[in-house]
Amino acid sequence: MAAVVLFSATACLDDLDLEPKNEVTSAVVYEDFANYKNVLAKLYGGYSLTGQQGPAGRGDVAGIDEGASSYFRTYWMLQELPTDEAVLAWVNDPGVSGLNLMDWTASNALSKAMYYRIYYQITLANEFIRETSDEKLSGRGITGQDAELARMYRAEARFLRALSYWHALDLYGSVPFVTEEDEVGAFSPEQISRADLFDYIEEELLAIESELAAPMQNEYARVDQAAAWTLLAKLYLNAEVYTGEALYTEAITYAKKVIDAGFTLHPEYEELFLADNDNAQGIILPIAFDGINSQSYGGTNFIIHAAIGGSMVAADYGVNGGWGGLRTTKELVALFPPAEEDDRAMFYTDGQELEITDISTFTDGYAVTKFKNITSEGEPGSDPTLAFVDTDFPLFRLADVYLIYAEAVLRGGSGGDVGTAVDLANQIRNRAYEGEFGTITPAELTLDFILDERARELYWEAHRRTDLIRYGLFVGNEYVWPWKGGVMEGQAVEPCRVLYPIPFDDIIANPNLDQIDCYE
Repeated sequence: MAAVVLFSATACLDDLDLEPKNEVTSAVVYEDFANYKNVLAKLYGGYSLTGQQGPAGRGDVAGIDEGASSYFRTYWMLQELPTDEAVLAWVNDPGVSGLNLMDWTASNALSKAMYYRIYYQITLANEFIRETSDEKLSGRGITGQDAELARMYRAEARFLRALSYWHALDLYGSVPFVTEEDEVGAFSPEQISRADLFDYIEEELLAIESELAAPMQNEYARVDQAAAWTLLAKLYLNAEVYTGEALYTEAITYAKKVIDAGFTLHPEYEELFLADNDNAQGIILPIAFDGINSQSYGGTNFIIHAAIGGSMVAADYGVNGGWGGLRTTKELVALFPPAEEDDRAMFYTDGQELEITDISTFTDGYAVTKFKNITSEGEPGSDPTLAFVDTDFPLFRLADVYLIYAEAVLRGGSGGDVGTAVDLANQIRNRAYEGEFGTITPAELTLDFILDERARELYWEAHRRTDLIRYGLFVGNEYVWPWKGGVMEGQAVEPCRVLYPIPFDDIIANPNLDQIDCYE
């Protein structure tokens, strides 16, 4: 929180020798405990909002269109566009073609935007954590219940910092490292190795576990213990990618903690992605959006608007118009045979071609209708103009944890069993097929099945890039999809593209940073 100093236009010359009369600094803000939750709200808001005004103007990050640089819009694009789940027609927009074709550079605008969003969030979290230390709380006379709440807020901020560092770990690998222990001011952070960053995230999440609210006991869209357990399970599932060491037993341990916490699968899959999904069961941690109170051109507002075009009627999806951008490839569609029997197959095909011969043409590729600004009662969201949506983004949800458990069992982790893994998979399948038609046997539960089931259950939820990398299918020619590697039929790309480059600007500015070889 940088100091904002406002001087009176009518100040006397003598006043120049005095302290500013209206100075808002960290010292002032944190003197009053009543301000703490408001500052914490800024940390949460950084994942959905883009600045101090909304939906645009007074943006937090300069140098790119504010809406296009939204944290979860750029994260979603980096996780989905270089995969078989999505393409974006806006090939002339900065950075888009690089993601569509998997030929990005260290100057890619969207990769840069994500990187700087991550570090903006980390900077805000460091400030909050620094200013809510026990020493500073005591020095300000904040004691008793207020101090206990401040410690829980601090634990939530540590989780949010760990979440952003996990995004950095997963997307960029070895990155600059700063914490609340670093002094405030300009300096060149040292680069932390990927393995050491993994260890740091793990240690942070384990350290705050007991300080967070119990599962489902915090306010909606705030972190609780189940969110920390879910992130740990995801961290451990991918540990072999991040560190070279398999930690599938640990993935099972923390997946079980979530499973045993009392969450249930929401009975209707479709309702997980509607305007009133704040009432849906099984969403462990959402990124909250509100069509009136938190307007943004990112997040689900982007996903819903950009997925509408061609002969689609925007009002059917609760918005005022389509942006004609997002579709999916035939590979995802093919995972739903026969599509009409699986409730999760939400594709619009009227006037759409299955083949994508021209990425810039919206009618090439099936449209995806998974996210809508319509309530479960069929009503549009709260914004009367239908320009902004109420649909929350389900960052962590129970079905993902079920599939983490099953995959970790199949990969040899201890503490779980195949019978439970099959049962969990079948709970997901039976919901999708509205009965036992989709039931699988233990022999059918394979790693290939899990990868395909993750796509069927979690498509367009920003998991696919990470999943394909974990399975060794992201960069090579063992699995290709339309426009992978810049050709219509798909081809292998350089192995280094399992990571995005540190932005060229940061490499120039910080002599302590080394770039991934192929991006130099």
